[in-house]
Amino acid sequence: MVTVPTHRPPSHPGEMLLEEFLEPLGITQTDLAERIGVPFQRVNSLVNGRRALTPDTALRLSRVFGTTPGFWMNHQLRWDLYHAQVEAKVELKRIKPLRRKDRVTAG
Repeated sequence: MVTVPTHRPPSHPGEMLLEEFLEPLGITQTDLAERIGVPFQRVNSLVNGRRALTPDTALRLSRVFGTTPGFWMNHQLRWDLYHAQVEAKVELKRIKPLRRKDRVTAG
């Protein structure tokens, strides 16, 4: 289960990449792009929060840093869910949840 902060935006995966991996390891964005076989612009846009992390990039980052693709994708999911909640706040409040006996069960 992915926990989404409610009091502040979660860190963008690019911010995590920069602050927890690139800077401490002394790796430049250019070097990372070359190591994982993607254009510099993909890494730079991700680091600057202008691009979402794709499953392909998650696979590449997990390989180079010894993490899992899920580690990276969960950061993106938290980011996306938080911003969707903020944008849909008014609409979501209008939706009345079904009572327990009215809920549809799968299967």
